[in-house]
Amino acid sequence: MRIVYWLFVVSAALFVSGIGFIVAGARTTHRVAPAEAPALTPVASVKQIMNGIVQPAANVVFGSVGTIISAAGIVEKAPKTDEEWAAVGSSAVALVESANLLVMGDRAVDREDWVKMSRALAEAGMTALKATEAKSTDGVLSAGAAVNESCDNCHRKYQRE
Repeated sequence: MRIVYWLFVVSAALFVSGIGFIVAGARTTHRVAPAEAPALTPVASVKQIMNGIVQPAANVVFGSVGTIISAAGIVEKAPKTDEEWAAVGSSAVALVESANLLVMGDRAVDREDWVKMSRALAEAGMTALKATEAKSTDGVLSAGAAVNESCDNCHRKYQRE
């Protein structure tokens, strides 16, 4: 009887220690070192970002909503289909992302007004994006004014021909 008792105790001890080893092993195998952020290498100049991304995207936002008055009458212009709204939304996203590009690397002229003005562009782009998601022509019109203001403020201080 004593042998059966000791065999049971030894078996139980081996079982518990085996579970302990499994848990300990699982903890070490599931630990993954945090991934390092990929190295980013800015390529475009500020002028290239402005000409290639900001200006075309802003033109889409500006041109998407408005009133056209001619001899033929008054025509209200606004996106009508989901695809047209999505195109304006994509341009709004391009404005937000271009603001991020403007502060990357050595593009920022300074870390004060340049960054604030880049943020203003991003905020105006987000406002435009939210307006497109809500399919709000008034919202896009208002966001277009904010985009224009952010551009004008920055150009007054920093634009160099």
